[in-house]
Amino acid sequence: MSQPALGASQRAPQLHVPLASLAPRADFPLLAAQPGLHYLDSAATSQKPRVVLDAIRGFYETANANPHRGAYALSAAATDAYHDARAAVARFVGLADSDCLIFTRGTTEAINLVASSWGSANVGAGDEIVISGIEHHANFVPWQQLAKRSGAVLRIAELTPQQEIDIDHLQILLSPRTKLVAITHVSNAVGAITPIADVVRLVRAATSAVIVVDGAQGAPHLPVDFDELGADFYAFSGHKLLGPM
Repeated sequence: MSQPALGASQRAPQLHVPLASLAPRADFPLLAAQPGLHYLDSAATSQKPRVVLDAIRGFYETANANPHRGAYALSAAATDAYHDARAAVARFVGLADSDCLIFTRGTTEAINLVASSWGSANVGAGDEIVISGIEHHANFVPWQQLAKRSGAVLRIAELTPQQEIDIDHLQILLSPRTKLVAITHVSNAVGAITPIADVVRLVRAATSAVIVVDGAQGAPHLPVDFDELGADFYAFSGHKLLGPM
């Protein structure tokens, strides 16, 4: 999958095909059982299609054991399933090296993991962390707290009147002191799309900073190609993408 070219002012794409043709209600047992229910909270968590529920049940009925913890056949089968899942997700998000895919419990834990591990080891007094004013608190608080602990300076890119990240102001904030740039791909509040590939190019041209992308709404709603985007960390949640909670 390739990342579409996105302008700074482009909003979430409009769907021109019936939603039912993309995801029939009959594919989702919860929705099929409640014809009068109209679920509008997929940005928080998606409903689970039958094929996912069947796969989960199938694992527990046929291969349930700890992966990487045993030499017996059942544990070997669980380990194979674990690695197959990693390879499948890597292909889906355009990641050639599946070893670069790290399973966490979701976007929030993933971003906090970067902040507490890489951030604590590499960000110090006088360094600068750049984020935007449209970030979800999960991509704001970890960097705010890292700045307080380390003595780094937190810089916040302004928004345009259309509530999109002001790319020009973001570029002004970049300097040789910029150690990390954390930015959202798609806003959970207003749906604004950040041209991540363009942001990556700007950051690479002006700094040696590490780039973290909050993709909680990006990966479920846009085609993504991690290798093409070129960010250092891209975090997203499987439970927003038809996977289990």
